[in-house]
Amino acid sequence: MEKKDTIVAVGMSGGVDSSLAASLLKNKGYSVVGLTMAIYSGNEVPDKNKGHACYGPGEEDDIRLAKEVCTFLDIPHYIVDLRDEYKKTVLDYFTGEYMKGRTPNPCTRCNPMLKFGFMLEKAKKSGLSFDFFATGHYVRTEYNDEHKRYVLKKAIDENKDQSYFLYGLKKTQLKSLKFPLGRLTKEEVRSLADNQNLPAKDEPESQDFIEGGDYSGLFSGGQKKTGPIVDIEGNQIGTHRGIIHYTVGQRKGIGISAPDPLYVLKIDSKANRIVAGPKKNLFSDTLIAGSLNYLSIDPVVGELRIKAKIRHNHKAGDACLLPIDNRTVKVIFDVPQLSITPGQAVVFYSDDDTVLGGGVIQEYI
Repeated sequence: MEKKDTIVAVGMSGGVDSSLAASLLKNKGYSVVGLTMAIYSGNEVPDKNKGHACYGPGEEDDIRLAKEVCTFLDIPHYIVDLRDEYKKTVLDYFTGEYMKGRTPNPCTRCNPMLKFGFMLEKAKKSGLSFDFFATGHYVRTEYNDEHKRYVLKKAIDENKDQSYFLYGLKKTQLKSLKFPLGRLTKEEVRSLADNQNLPAKDEPESQDFIEGGDYSGLFSGGQKKTGPIVDIEGNQIGTHRGIIHYTVGQRKGIGISAPDPLYVLKIDSKANRIVAGPKKNLFSDTLIAGSLNYLSIDPVVGELRIKAKIRHNHKAGDACLLPIDNRTVKVIFDVPQLSITPGQAVVFYSDDDTVLGGGVIQEYI
């Protein structure tokens, strides 16, 4: 099949990355269409223009810009309404996890389930047909001859790599995905966008999940109950504003004067209390993870040496992956890690930057 007969749908956010991805694919001769998710449906974020983010009233501007880019590139543009799916899959999950004392990462859920899932399903049900799906993510896909399968790999630009957010993709999807920016640096992307005079060339990057960074509007008043802050011996040393305002490893905002800095060590949702203590208590070499997804390998049945990331900006640490059962694994790091946070994703990598898979951190030991 010739490129001009190959249709590539591109997830268009209105940002420079997805805009350049669409442009590069068109310049290579593909037939390109733009798809944009509509996800904002409420008044939880009343103020606009408080910083670029994924969710908020600023979405209307993002959609307008995505459409402008598609007009500039002379490609069709379609808006896919995912407001209900986003609320059920991302927002309800987000608030539910916080109420359990965990700190979820909405991006590791939204990307595989919404952008690479519901959006493509809805687009096809509406009558759109395409052969590949592409985004502006900084990642790569490659065919592994040894294992006869496509694998997901880190971007060439380590500082912009976004593979952490995509560990939840399905194995079967990889062969039909394109990531045109995976071998480019951010500086190269900006330069190319500027040279092509793309309408989105000067757009800032999304910095937050919620516009302004304040997600308290997602919770009802009854979900913001105050409670005790206790030390590691269980003695009350203060009062918290509601567990939704805290995460493991947090230092600022605890509001307690002490000779040495205090950090959030644990969030006890059942007792509605926060455990605070010294930084040294935040180091751990072992975690338990569930909700597993093996992306570039088959499910692990024995001990496996890996590199593991416990946050997007975390430097992957050498570790041993040990299956506990079909649903959970233990990850033992060679060197204790700081602030292993329940609810966050742990992503497994090989030495050659292949994304092996990942899961959701349940606890640290």
